[in-house]
Amino acid sequence: MILRWLRAAHAYAALWFGLALLGVASLAWGALAVALRAVLPERTGHLLGRRAIARGFRAYLATLQAVGACRFDLQALDALREAGPMILAPNHPSLLDAVMLLSRAPQANCVLKAPLITGVLFGPGARLAGYIRNDWPVGMVRRAVEELRGGGQLLLFPEGTRTARGHLNPFRGAISLIARQAGVPVQTLFIEADSAFLGKGWPLSRRPELPLRYRVRLGRRFDPPRDLHGFMRELEQYCAREMAEAPAAALPVPVDVESRPA
Repeated sequence: MILRWLRAAHAYAALWFGLALLGVASLAWGALAVALRAVLPERTGHLLGRRAIARGFRAYLATLQAVGACRFDLQALDALREAGPMILAPNHPSLLDAVMLLSRAPQANCVLKAPLITGVLFGPGARLAGYIRNDWPVGMVRRAVEELRGGGQLLLFPEGTRTARGHLNPFRGAISLIARQAGVPVQTLFIEADSAFLGKGWPLSRRPELPLRYRVRLGRRFDPPRDLHGFMRELEQYCAREMAEAPAAALPVPVDVESRPA
């Protein structure tokens, strides 16, 4: 009984510490980002902002491992750092997804929901990094294409929201339009988790079993599309099939979150 109580206490402490740490760190970086954005040239601010976010997120994930909250296997992402311009297209099972992916992609831009970019918590850092808001389709596509034609990479969740447990949400068509106009491939990514914690429908008051385990693996890389509708249909069918064939229960014990410096 005492051991069970201690495990539960540790779990709640680790999880709430992790959430509080992310909030405090984001607010602190946001205050500095506001000042930097006012004095730095736009391009310099974007590069500095993205690199700082990658380093900060990597340190945050390492802290979650150190307190026993999570285990991460993100090494597959390192192969993409020098792979040239492309769209990174992952599934979206939890609130940690962008944190994990951007921790290994310091050069990548990211399409985010508009409330995140305009909000107090993540907005200042996102604006310094030049991240793209999703509420103006024409502007979003234009900025994304410019980024990719300039040699960058773009993180874009095809579903536009978190994946419902057990199946994908319908994909949005912007990804195919951006890939065709920019002439870049679409690299699929699969985030696997052994818990639905931080996913849709899981209340924060419900304690998961710790440590939470996450792994990111590379999927198929699709060539730039010609047929937009056919491409979307093929992409969605492929991702649904891959997720169905790789249950989270098959996750191995993840390795350390650290990687080469950003």
